[in-house]
Amino acid sequence: SKPASTYSGGMKRRLDIAMTLVGNPRIIFLDEPTTGLDPRSRHTMWGIIRELVSDGVTVFLTTQYLEEADELADRIAVLNDGKIAAEGTAEELKRLIPGGHIRLRFTDPAAYQQAATVLHDAARDDEALALQMPSDGSQRELRSILDWLDSAGIEADELTVHTPDLDDVFFALTSDNKVPTQPKENVR
Repeated sequence: SKPASTYSGGMKRRLDIAMTLVGNPRIIFLDEPTTGLDPRSRHTMWGIIRELVSDGVTVFLTTQYLEEADELADRIAVLNDGKIAAEGTAEELKRLIPGGHIRLRFTDPAAYQQAATVLHDAARDDEALALQMPSDGSQRELRSILDWLDSAGIEADELTVHTPDLDDVFFALTSDNKVPTQPKENVR
């Protein structure tokens, strides 16, 4: 057997978790368990954490990787200067901030001009031949924009939907011009 000091970072983390599980605890605190791990080890660790949760263990996890929080957490608290800036599910937190949009890009300048006329509320990027409209990314909103284009006989070459992610939420909550901190009900 090798001394634990010779193990890789990922192996040491698994050993730490194995030792933590002695005695079958119902609550575990994990402080940045994937910091410094390569992507494969990180995903292995995520699998271990998901398994613990599915076995009924409550896991308190601190992480600087917001993708990790999005991937694993039922509830998230965003800390700023040691205080909770906002708390809720990933979806509730994402709804706190504006910034979702649909972007249409065209290769034909005539189609671009025509689309800009039809979608007159869109922000124009004449250089990229692209239009951008604020959107919550819902299927209904997307369908409505595509119907407008269809009825005008215009086809976009590329359509992308951007919805705010937890990075956007973190930047909004920790900047000087803060957004409201209570999640709003999503009224449709």
